[in-house]
Amino acid sequence: MPPHQAQVRIEDDVEVEVEGNVVTAKGPLGSLTKDFSKHHVEIEKSDGVLVVKSRVKGKRGKALVGTIAAHLENMMKGVKKGYTYKLKIVYSHFPISVHVDKDKVIVENFRGEKRKRIAKVLEGVEVKVEGDDIVVKGIDINAVSQTAANIELAAKSRGYDPRVFLDGIYVYRKEEGMA
Repeated sequence: MPPHQAQVRIEDDVEVEVEGNVVTAKGPLGSLTKDFSKHHVEIEKSDGVLVVKSRVKGKRGKALVGTIAAHLENMMKGVKKGYTYKLKIVYSHFPISVHVDKDKVIVENFRGEKRKRIAKVLEGVEVKVEGDDIVVKGIDINAVSQTAANIELAAKSRGYDPRVFLDGIYVYRKEEGMA
């Protein structure tokens, strides 16, 4: 049974460099570098296409090739368009106060608590608070989505019925583009 492979078309306005299994994508919004050397794949560039070949046979090899191909597509979309996640601040009684301080988001007065809740902002991600919305932007989808998840988890009500106690911060929109 031959190893699996997938082809990823290199988008316009995006330069891709492959050195071993380290891939660098450069576009109008910046550059991203990811190291795929710990995975059992070979990545080659030829004629405007990236070819991902698996060294593993069977369904694991097929899944690995598909995953790496999706990561490469997300890298190219990120450096060309970027990613935006929007979160909504929801409260019923105690008004939640949210502000950004360098590499962290601070949530205050959550359910009337005196303690501040802190969410980590990953490198390369920009966070803005606009009224009852939080906007998370960046070119790396993994960093943007993890930052949004960190903010969501910082304002999570544990031990309460979520149908009654709706207080929290929730992702309500995921978009390509940093408009």
